[in-house]
Amino acid sequence: MDSEKRQLHLFFFPFLASGHLIPAIDMAKQFALRGLKISIITTPMNASLFSKTIEKSKTMGLDMNVLVIEFPCVEVGLPIGCESYQLATSLDLRTKFFQATAMLEQPLEKLIQEYAPDCLVASTLFPWTTGVAKKFAIPRLILHSMSFFSTCTAECLRLYEPHKKVSSDTEPFIIPNFPDEIKMTRGQLPDFYTQNVQTYVTKMYEQVLEAELTSFGAVFNSFYALEPAYANFYKKLHGRKAWQIGPVSLCNQDTEDKAQRGKEASIDFHECFEWLNSKKPDSVVYVCFGSMANFNDSQLKEIAIGLEASEQQFIWVVKKEKNDGGKEEWLPDGFEQRVRGKGLIIRGWAPQMMILDHEAVGGFVTHCGWNSTLEGVSAGLPMVTWPVSAEQFFNEKFVTQILRIGVAVGAQQWARFVGDSIKSEAIEKAVIRIMVGVEAEEIRSRARELGKKAKKAVEEGGSSYSDLNSLIEELRSHGIAGAASKN
Repeated sequence: MDSEKRQLHLFFFPFLASGHLIPAIDMAKQFALRGLKISIITTPMNASLFSKTIEKSKTMGLDMNVLVIEFPCVEVGLPIGCESYQLATSLDLRTKFFQATAMLEQPLEKLIQEYAPDCLVASTLFPWTTGVAKKFAIPRLILHSMSFFSTCTAECLRLYEPHKKVSSDTEPFIIPNFPDEIKMTRGQLPDFYTQNVQTYVTKMYEQVLEAELTSFGAVFNSFYALEPAYANFYKKLHGRKAWQIGPVSLCNQDTEDKAQRGKEASIDFHECFEWLNSKKPDSVVYVCFGSMANFNDSQLKEIAIGLEASEQQFIWVVKKEKNDGGKEEWLPDGFEQRVRGKGLIIRGWAPQMMILDHEAVGGFVTHCGWNSTLEGVSAGLPMVTWPVSAEQFFNEKFVTQILRIGVAVGAQQWARFVGDSIKSEAIEKAVIRIMVGVEAEEIRSRARELGKKAKKAVEEGGSSYSDLNSLIEELRSHGIAGAASKN
């Protein structure tokens, strides 16, 4: 077969957490829709989360499959079945989790030997995969789970250390040599920036940066019109190639695809849809803090009080099971009775994309994880920003100051496990600001324009559509050159 017509085979190896797996599957589908063969590498428990999506893709004629490798829980002292990062609920378990991921090197090498893929697309949190790809003389693309803005923020903090020049955790500093003036505090930074001793996580972060500089390039779930200054700045900062091919969630066009992303929803899809259909356009605020963020019962009660006081209709997703037998301490007395018909509580996993895209939804209270942020942008929604951990405080700055489509609830303290304490009055005020009045309309207008640009980016001829084509052509050229050098 002519080498130019040969089907390219890509290995996708996303980090083992739902916030990484879901966009990675969406991204893999984009490549498969261009005729590439895709193999997704993951562990048994994680494979079960998206088996329906893969099966449906196959019925559509896409060449997608899953290659399963065992996760070494026992070898590092993790509980059996702890195959997802969100199940590692202490610092000790998270360190062990990262140690276990590094032990996946040999199983990955075995798969590469067996299947001989043309490229390895691996999570930024698997820095060792750059070395594996080099060993087998194939390109490694870094699968980024953050925006260009946040990636550049992280790099400027590492290079210039402005947080070490302030006298307290609350004193603001400016990110140096940045396209825009962005102020932050030390309290809003991930804890590895402020630790003076080297930990497993800080050491791994150094390896991530080193791998970034020696990889073939990086793919981002973003689009050029969203953050042009930072896409350009990233390429200048790292001197690396980067392709923005998002928002990847927009490959899910029919309602069933939107509803089936990630875990099985804790609410009947039709029940949720009917409830939304009974509401007026832009009248419902959706409140969800992702798969990782946690709040204690007293904070959940403050959220409930704030939502009720705002007098807005809402869907609120909480990680709590229904307590049929007794009082639920996290809810004010009589709350569900008072908000019946006005508020819908989903306990567990929600079909987020389907909800955000519904015309009844007019605002989004979010923890500012990049997936949720980008889904909010794609749906053209104003946001209340409530960052908790990871790079979420960076994303908040991007949403509120660069895009100007959000209002900060007032969180000030980065937390690895349990979110900052916010009073009900602040929640009420922020929700009203994005839902009612002149300011809300101005924010909504900007958000809608971005939503249109997001959809345009992935359409034929759009920036992300074209960037994906360019990347595939570059991989094809690389493959032909590699094959020629071997002959």
